[in-house]
Amino acid sequence: MAHFRRGRNLGRIGQLNLMLKENAPRIRTEVQVMFFDTDCAAVVHNIAYLRFIEIARTFLAEELGLGLAAMAETQKYPVVVRTEIDYRRAAKLGDKLTIEGWLDRLERVRFWCGFKIIRPSDEILIAECRQMLAIIQMPDAKLLRVPEDWDRYRIDAA
Repeated sequence: MAHFRRGRNLGRIGQLNLMLKENAPRIRTEVQVMFFDTDCAAVVHNIAYLRFIEIARTFLAEELGLGLAAMAETQKYPVVVRTEIDYRRAAKLGDKLTIEGWLDRLERVRFWCGFKIIRPSDEILIAECRQMLAIIQMPDAKLLRVPEDWDRYRIDAA
């Protein structure tokens, strides 16, 4: 099983969209590449990077007030609408990776999160990703506006 550690990112990696204040949520989590993440050449499968991003996105959602227990209780869930990922370099078996995530852009009913995967041992950028999400209310899958309290992250918010 992969080893995960989370914490707050105050570092230089990733740029926030100009629409958002400096205090917009940012997270950092670490993973170690395990055997099941790799192919026969000990290179990480492309789908494993998306799993790493999924873990980071879960921690970022928690920072935004969408923790797992709260989601289960309210039945309001952030769902991925679009994923853009650029694979820059290969990670390999045993690598320790850092995944940085941040709220990148807010719209009325959707929002964007950005992610970077870095290998800290040599500061190599492994992958970059952006995801568009929306919040739905189950069980009807009703599309909701982003929470009003997220307005505090907007530049134009009072």
